[in-house]
Amino acid sequence: MTLTRERYEALMNERIFAPTKLSDALRNRKRRTLPGDDGNLLIIAADHTSRGKLSLGSDRTAMADRFTLLERTMECLAVPGVDGVLGSADVLEELAWLGALENKVALGTMNRGGIMGATWELDDRITAYDLDHIVESGLDGGKTLIRIDYTDPAVAQTIETVAATVTGLADRGVMSLIEPLPYLKDDRGNAILDTSDESLAVVVAIASGLGSSSAHSWLKIPATAGMKEVAAATSLPILMLGGEPKGNPGGIFDLWETGMKEPNVRGLTVGRNLLYPADGDSRQAATRASALVHGPAGSSA
Repeated sequence: MTLTRERYEALMNERIFAPTKLSDALRNRKRRTLPGDDGNLLIIAADHTSRGKLSLGSDRTAMADRFTLLERTMECLAVPGVDGVLGSADVLEELAWLGALENKVALGTMNRGGIMGATWELDDRITAYDLDHIVESGLDGGKTLIRIDYTDPAVAQTIETVAATVTGLADRGVMSLIEPLPYLKDDRGNAILDTSDESLAVVVAIASGLGSSSAHSWLKIPATAGMKEVAAATSLPILMLGGEPKGNPGGIFDLWETGMKEPNVRGLTVGRNLLYPADGDSRQAATRASALVHGPAGSSA
């Protein structure tokens, strides 16, 4: 499925003259099982912009163009073995109206209030989907972000919020995708990711214990060279993320391939490395990722 400028203009007109058709399209789309027969998932992460994350490398507005974001997300979703997408309401409703979410998994991002670069960045409040609208919109699950910095008092509120959300999603019988990340402050007080495997294992253990039920909990964590030790910190299913694209795109694919050998690593939730690869070929990047997650045939559902 290809997005044309004419179709995009029709979408913008629909927002003006028939706005409820967007939410209706999401609610009424044809759904599928979660996950597929092999128990693995490949999800396109398209929720970065709702937290103000528009930059790639030195380009501060690389992901700012909405047409390009939708176009590339649709290209990836059309690849066999790409199971679905993670996004905020605006992105998911637009993709549904464009017909890109039929028989696809749709996950709603929830706590996007920790705006990138803000003084309150680690105070990740729920500003996107809430519990009730995850269900009312016909979504397959909700995703929360929890960034743990031992020196930031705002983190305690985020932990409590995410724990309540995990419980609420479990009560509603839908997937709870938790993204736990260890964070530090640099010399200027900016929040930066702690990339040590030891720290990642700690937050994985913390996230696994959140909520009154873990029955529907999955984790979304960075792929690391120490994935064997990190994955061993939990029995929950894990989807690996990609992070900031690097100069050598093969490096992250090598980490994913190694990580997929662990029994509870069940796939990928990846955004920038598939939507904005260095060579610009989103379809090829998604095809390669699908082969890692589902095998060369790329069959999932």
